[in-house]
Amino acid sequence: MTSKPILLVEDNPDDEALTIRAFRKNNILNEIIVARDGAEALDLLFGTGPYKNKGPLVPQVVLLDLNLPKISGLEVLRRIRADVVRCMLPVVVLTSSKEQQDIATGYKIGCNSYVRKPVNFEQFVEAARQLGIYWLVLNQCPDLPQETAKA
Repeated sequence: MTSKPILLVEDNPDDEALTIRAFRKNNILNEIIVARDGAEALDLLFGTGPYKNKGPLVPQVVLLDLNLPKISGLEVLRRIRADVVRCMLPVVVLTSSKEQQDIATGYKIGCNSYVRKPVNFEQFVEAARQLGIYWLVLNQCPDLPQETAKA
């Protein structure tokens, strides 16, 4: 059985490296595909723009930062939830924002989980371990329709 990739939507190179390092330290071996802004995330998920020849990406989970260039994380989430096929993709908001408005809006428009990035590396590694166990091992996702399969 082949594991599906993780889509990490993160514009901060340090947070990107930290997330990947924390996942690897916890033996989470799924391929991690990085989108560095909201537009790239949508192009990957919908198979548009520079990714039109590859087809849509169907990740196991989307780890979504909120403060992104081009298109905000909340708008990315809105577009995922508005799509009849992608609306069931698990989306975890993984952000440094602890603003109550961001948390409330994230859940209102359909995030599956809201996780604040720990500042301390060891705490971040533990958060990554728990995310990996839950979203990649324990959680059961429905199969998405075939037309979303990555070419």
